[in-house]
Amino acid sequence: MTTFAVVGAGWRAEMFWRLAAGLDDVRCVGAVVRSPRTLGVPTFTSLADCVAQAAPDFLVTAVPWQASPGVIGEAVERGLPVLAETPPAPDAAGLRELWSAVGASGLVQVAEQYLLMPSHAARAAAVRSGLIGTPTQVQVSSTHQYHAVSLIRGLLGAGRGPVTVRASRSTAPLLNPLTRDGWTDEDDPRPATTTIATLDFGGGRSGLYDFTDNQWHNQLRFRRLLVRGSHGELRDDEVVRLAAPRTLVRTPLVRRQTGYDLDLDGFDTDTITLGGEVLYRNPYPGRRWSDEEIAIGTLLDATAAWVRGAGPAPYPLADGAQDHLVALAIEEAAGTDRTVTTGTEIWA
Repeated sequence: MTTFAVVGAGWRAEMFWRLAAGLDDVRCVGAVVRSPRTLGVPTFTSLADCVAQAAPDFLVTAVPWQASPGVIGEAVERGLPVLAETPPAPDAAGLRELWSAVGASGLVQVAEQYLLMPSHAARAAAVRSGLIGTPTQVQVSSTHQYHAVSLIRGLLGAGRGPVTVRASRSTAPLLNPLTRDGWTDEDDPRPATTTIATLDFGGGRSGLYDFTDNQWHNQLRFRRLLVRGSHGELRDDEVVRLAAPRTLVRTPLVRRQTGYDLDLDGFDTDTITLGGEVLYRNPYPGRRWSDEEIAIGTLLDATAAWVRGAGPAPYPLADGAQDHLVALAIEEAAGTDRTVTTGTEIWA
């Protein structure tokens, strides 16, 4: 059994310890909080007390951006591996300071879970299989900032390095029927900002970032994902490719979701297939978890395996820093109406 403690008590912190209760080999032994309170796990008012009394194998940080570097640094000073909530530092200067302090330790991972969500994991598997040849462009319109950049980089297979960013913003009226808190029952549109950016990774690889305020929750805006390759294209849940000379084939990605109609197995994700090939199989059958929960459970399991020396690093700090640097460049380019190129000096 691999154990962890979480720093924080918000909704994201709660998700980590709640999901750990459904995992076989990972357990949350407590939460570090600023003031005593009753939570679903034991609480400690300092990391020192938590380490002394609960002896976690790793730490999960789920604190505000500004507080994250300090918590990460204290954990690394204690030799404790860290899974840091995104982003690990609030700005470029903070990322540089954090990398200077802990980058060489190899103890810090970033809790970037989007590529582990079932739909995205299936799409990534399809791209890796070579069905559409070499991926050359990824377009994402669903989530924002570092999460979108992670999807673009991951589906492209782009590593860490300079990225040239061009971006613009526009504002238009949009009804906002849903937020994280639920239905708003609003009748009148409000101004909503859309940010569109192009990302040039070099070598013929590029990305398109398209995000409108509250697009995660506002169901009046479709989520879109496109991966263009040298031999075909993946659009959302469909692949088009040249299967043989003069033979174009379009094949859907099909999710088997139990619990519909007369399926009495209960609501759950089973598999995602492309023709006769299984691209993704839910590692947690019977948990009835959402895609977000499956992704975070997968990340916790992967982090525990890495801590035990039984698996690769799930998402190293350098990758999380790269995502956030590009996201910051998008904001800068959109706000100043100029082209911005990210640097590599953080890990140089």
